[in-house]
Amino acid sequence: MSSFRIRALDPDYLDEVRARGEDDFGNDVVATTNDDAGGTPLRCCLREAAVGERVALIAHRAASIGGPYVEIGPVFIHAERCAGYLATGAYPEGFRHRQLVFRAYDAWGRQVGNRIAEAGAGAESVIGELLSQPEVAYLHARNVLAGCFMFTVERGE
Repeated sequence: MSSFRIRALDPDYLDEVRARGEDDFGNDVVATTNDDAGGTPLRCCLREAAVGERVALIAHRAASIGGPYVEIGPVFIHAERCAGYLATGAYPEGFRHRQLVFRAYDAWGRQVGNRIAEAGAGAESVIGELLSQPEVAYLHARNVLAGCFMFTVERGE
């Protein structure tokens, strides 16, 4: 049993977005071929896209709870459905080399803390520290420089 659970973007939700041809904010879903050798971070399966993979950029609202901390931002996904992120009880190895900020939220969607996790093995200790605080309901992992949403972290079962 893990002390946390990682949640990527829901595959059924992404299927709906792809089928509509637009995201929830009216932006067209346009498939392109990844040419970024540095890696485009995919929020569907929590790894970086390989050169030549088909990807799409959509706008996404990460928080299901409203309020002043709600943000809408860009996220990359596979242009077609993938297997998703299956190792939900483990930190995504495909993102381990990234420095991320973990934003902690309470049950009402209010931000109650943040911590930066350096690239490497330190992310689990940051997650554990934040989730040990009783007021924290969930975390959002975000890109340190751009602020883009990466994935959600919840307490394990």
